[in-house]
Amino acid sequence: MTKPLTQAFEEASELLDDLQDQLARELLEEIEWESRWDSTLEGSQETPERLANKALDGYRSGRTVEAICLL
Repeated sequence: MTKPLTQAFEEASELLDDLQDQLARELLEEIEWESRWDSTLEGSQETPERLANKALDGYRSGRTVEAICLL
């Protein structure tokens, strides 16, 4: 375990039980989300570079139009 994580757990151990439980739930949710995201990326058949090249090809061939953002 890294030093910052060890320190975080040590400090968290001093919190009220309810806060410790909430922190634990949030951490476990984050770990689960990261795991699912990694699995999604591993299962993807297209790399970001390949997707970027497809987008450029679409732009160069005129199959796409420029969007205007009004934010």
